[in-house]
Amino acid sequence: VGLLTISLVPSCAAAEVKISPTEWSLRLPLPDGVTGAESLAFDALGQGPYTGVSDGRANYRKLPMCTVAMAPSEETEGLCGRPLGLAFHLESGDLYMADAYNGLMRVGPDGGEAEVLATAADGVQFNFVNGLDIDQVTGDVYFTDSSVTYPRRFNTEIMMNADATGRLLKYDARTKQVTVLKYGLPYPNGVAVSHDRMHIVVAHTLPCQAYRYYLQGPKAGHYELLADLPGYPDNVRRDENGGYWVALNQERGRPGATTRPVRHLVGVRLDGNGVEVEELNAAKGVTLSEVAERKGKLWLGSIELDYIGLL
Repeated sequence: VGLLTISLVPSCAAAEVKISPTEWSLRLPLPDGVTGAESLAFDALGQGPYTGVSDGRANYRKLPMCTVAMAPSEETEGLCGRPLGLAFHLESGDLYMADAYNGLMRVGPDGGEAEVLATAADGVQFNFVNGLDIDQVTGDVYFTDSSVTYPRRFNTEIMMNADATGRLLKYDARTKQVTVLKYGLPYPNGVAVSHDRMHIVVAHTLPCQAYRYYLQGPKAGHYELLADLPGYPDNVRRDENGGYWVALNQERGRPGATTRPVRHLVGVRLDGNGVEVEELNAAKGVTLSEVAERKGKLWLGSIELDYIGLL
């Protein structure tokens, strides 16, 4: 898997529920023919963002189709790979990737092709590896396998059939082993380690909810609801105020509505207790896969667009 680095939306301070438009975001174009900035990551020096793209940039030495537009990416991603969640381990400089098809992967600080670290847990192959985050103290990686039934290409079937076979997993940096923290989850997607490292937040796309899994303390191993969300979430990232940004692929339908609104929600900020304190909205047709905050600025990723936004 190869990755693109792009250097370079104003900061959004929380009031009660602040409404922030995204039209004024700076657009940073991806290379011609490339879309799908699913997740964004910055290295230890603050350089980036790095992002995975829709053609996977995998197996290019053996499969030219992965870098030449011979077919739509959704038809080739099973062979070419599809990097989704990304995060750097800042101490080592390693970049970890959740590739929907190839599994948990890592590339060193000097770049190059990524190595596959894990493809299964408890004897069950990964089927749709998705969100990812790292405990920067231990180096442990937390990630999701969104469904053991449907691969990423058929992600709509997860929702249509109310599939609840997803898993929350941990890659132990010391033992190099993967353990399953939670089975039977409905469409687990993005993951974020909390600011105090006491729990991880997991976004569930279909139920439109965010949960937290406790890693330490008297509630260790407990899985509880953190927030009901006003849309279908993708990635979740820590903000700079002790809370979280949650990107929304689609706003939830409103009772009695007969037409789609001209503007809609594409992201929300939650405080540390799961209370919504800010909303991002955009024109119809725009969706987000990630909202990442760095030094008071918001970086916006979308799997459908050929650019990255900066507010």
